[in-house]
Amino acid sequence: MKTATGTTIITNGQLIDGTGAPAVPDAALVIRDGRIEYAGPAALAPPVPLDAERIDACGGTIMPGLVEAHFHATYFNIAALEDLDIKYPVEYVSLLSSVNCRLALECGYTAARSGGCLFNVDVWLKKAIESDLIPGPRLATSGREICSAGGLMDWNPEFRKIGMEGLVFIINGQEDARKAVRALVKDGIEWVKTYPTGDAASPDINDHHTLCMTFEEMHAVVATAHNHKLKVTGHCRATQGIKNALRAGYDTIEHGTFMDDEAIDLLLQRNTPVIPALYFEKASVERGTEFGLPQAVIDGHQETLDGGAESARRILKAGGRLGMGGDYGFGWNPHGDYAKELVFFVKDVGLAPLQVIQCATKTGAEIMGRGEEFGTLEKGKLADVLVVDGDPVKNILVLTERAKFLAVMQGGIVKAGSLAKPFPILVARENG
Repeated sequence: MKTATGTTIITNGQLIDGTGAPAVPDAALVIRDGRIEYAGPAALAPPVPLDAERIDACGGTIMPGLVEAHFHATYFNIAALEDLDIKYPVEYVSLLSSVNCRLALECGYTAARSGGCLFNVDVWLKKAIESDLIPGPRLATSGREICSAGGLMDWNPEFRKIGMEGLVFIINGQEDARKAVRALVKDGIEWVKTYPTGDAASPDINDHHTLCMTFEEMHAVVATAHNHKLKVTGHCRATQGIKNALRAGYDTIEHGTFMDDEAIDLLLQRNTPVIPALYFEKASVERGTEFGLPQAVIDGHQETLDGGAESARRILKAGGRLGMGGDYGFGWNPHGDYAKELVFFVKDVGLAPLQVIQCATKTGAEIMGRGEEFGTLEKGKLADVLVVDGDPVKNILVLTERAKFLAVMQGGIVKAGSLAKPFPILVARENG
């Protein structure tokens, strides 16, 4: 991905650096050749060349680009999980996912970690984005997911003999687990996504208190993945499943819904981040009926919502880390609503706006393994920046209003927002 050349200075706004520190009023951000040279009070900013590009923040906010830490590029606002393996061919899914990537960038998300992707499309999305063929967030890829037989993602009855290879590997035992990871290694993914526990969305197979993968299977996944320098995450709601994942060496926990004291202690010992993805639960409760969700499923989502919110509060209070990312891509929780997760954590969970922004920037970049490159506005880092006409500390809702985005920058280049130029369409030409 190209970075800007020359110097840009952004002034006339407060600066939120993403570290959790208070906002700096009347600040300046100086960018040189795509990297941050200075971030702080405007009165102390170094001189810039006369020909430097100047961006007026209009009295608003200069902050890091957001990081979506649980991104499903190939979920296309579906009505049911089953739609993922029967509805569209890989060619159309690829087109839809490129649209979702562009939308994420337009929503201020300059980076994202995939939480599972049909047909390993995210591997190729990353290549296209980094080659500047399509706009989108910087991606960490995960490709196809790993699920035990009879688990959350194994919904087709055996007699139908419908393969689900484009979506998940269905495993039975340690050997299958190792084989699935090795296939993902060949495919070029960075994160291995697994399903250690059930979910309220599939009560007829397993609810959110059910264990689906054995500890031995989970350990086999981790050992094989870590041997190949890959990271492992898992859909973990049940308390024992969370503990099993932590003991097996998982690098992050998705959801971490029902955590007891022992689970919290294990989490802190390993400094493992959790991505709760709670707005999905709220949306499921509020809008599930119009999409045909049974009341038992909606009730399960309510229990998940309550338990997940309490666990999230306990994690941060104890000194743990949360990433922000929300399972977007369902009809009731569509792509484009990403920042509603942040609003939920402020208004419903009770976290401070600066705390939530830190989770959605600094911690998100750390989850991606790129905390030294971006996620905060600090000297030497890539200038992945969001300039907002408003104050998210006083009104976190402004992060849901794309019309208020003056600039979404990657490497100092304005890619979206009112100051952005149209993204170039590259046309292949024959030689000569």
